[in-house]
Amino acid sequence: MIEVNGLTKRYGDVLAVSDLTFTVPPGQVTGFLGPNGAGKSTTLRMILGLTRPTAGTTTVDGRPFTQRQAGLHHVGALLDAGDVHPGRSAAAHLAALARGNGLPRRRVREVLDEVGLAAVARRRVGGFSLGMRQRLGIATALLGDPPVLLFDEPVNGLDPEGVRWVRRLFRRLAAEGRTVLVSSHLMSEMQNTADRLVVVGRGELIAEETVAEFAARGGRTRVMVGSPQPDRLAAVLTDAGAAVAAVGDGGSAVLAVTGLTAARIGELAHHQRIVLHELTARTASLEEAFMELTAGSADYRAGYRAGYRAEEGR
Repeated sequence: MIEVNGLTKRYGDVLAVSDLTFTVPPGQVTGFLGPNGAGKSTTLRMILGLTRPTAGTTTVDGRPFTQRQAGLHHVGALLDAGDVHPGRSAAAHLAALARGNGLPRRRVREVLDEVGLAAVARRRVGGFSLGMRQRLGIATALLGDPPVLLFDEPVNGLDPEGVRWVRRLFRRLAAEGRTVLVSSHLMSEMQNTADRLVVVGRGELIAEETVAEFAARGGRTRVMVGSPQPDRLAAVLTDAGAAVAAVGDGGSAVLAVTGLTAARIGELAHHQRIVLHELTARTASLEEAFMELTAGSADYRAGYRAGYRAEEGR
């Protein structure tokens, strides 16, 4: 389990993370979401002891990660797929890490097989595509067979087959009882992969709940209504108190309706003898909920980011 308590990080006048508290339990895939600049990467670095917090604590299975010897036995992480010497081969890179952490050499072959890089094990990393580097980063995280895993944007550069593979991998790791924390900006992947979410904005916690709970409070259910009489139908529904927006045109336009149930819309159309070609209730998607609930946290100026990076590099 990962526990974050009152975590705060300042870079000069910039508050990157503010009094952040959440837990990542084992046996589930936890998605870590937020707009660009929300403090996700800084938080992951503080969990791993790579960045010192201004205030607050982080523990992995009850202890700060920096207090553990041979860290790959306890936590595996992918933070930056490009953080590998380009002149080394994939096998050499993993072998060096295995030696430093007291791991058997066979683990190098096993993880290269698992991520699909066994055929290029002797190739220099400098010639790898971004997707291949991501797979090598995942292999590095898996090397020590750890109970806790952190991944920062792990599907960047992967093709559709690779994305599906990563999705299955994360769910298998969680099913084995491991703690899996995945930071991503791809809402569709989180909807298909994560069990629960930790959502942050401007360094502060916005939500900590299941994917279904987060999506459900992101907005009202919309009803999509198709009719060859859209103007008349829109007037009837508006008079009944609904909000109506046209999302189609032509012979049978589609209206997006909020404020009335599908059953009530059908009744009103029937009473007014309006023909319907479609009547479908749609709950908010994870992406719609995310955009709505983080709308106030996405306004970042270029000067803010530049200042943040300059401070972070010190």
